[in-house]
Amino acid sequence: MRRVYGWEVADSADDFFGITVDHLFGDVWTRPGLSVRDRRLLLIGVLAGQGLNDVLDIQIPAALAGGELSPDELRETAIFLTHYVGWPLGSRLHVQIEKLIAEYERG
Repeated sequence: MRRVYGWEVADSADDFFGITVDHLFGDVWTRPGLSVRDRRLLLIGVLAGQGLNDVLDIQIPAALAGGELSPDELRETAIFLTHYVGWPLGSRLHVQIEKLIAEYERG
């Protein structure tokens, strides 16, 4: 989880969350065949297509902080995805990316 998001989840008494975190970050994100960058791009596309902007608020800053995607690559991602997810979701993604890039650049 530290590699994907830059932080770790606190120990939880909740088995569901603990098992999910262990499996997702211990098994799925670390499988061979795709880089973390590849997985991040796929996830951003899925989240944008479903309008899950709250999770994009986690993924986009993590991609910037981890050096997986540059601001220009994120902007290009929004342009590309808009043509597949539709204008309302794509324009919302564009605005969100610009806001998160500005926050990242302010440090």
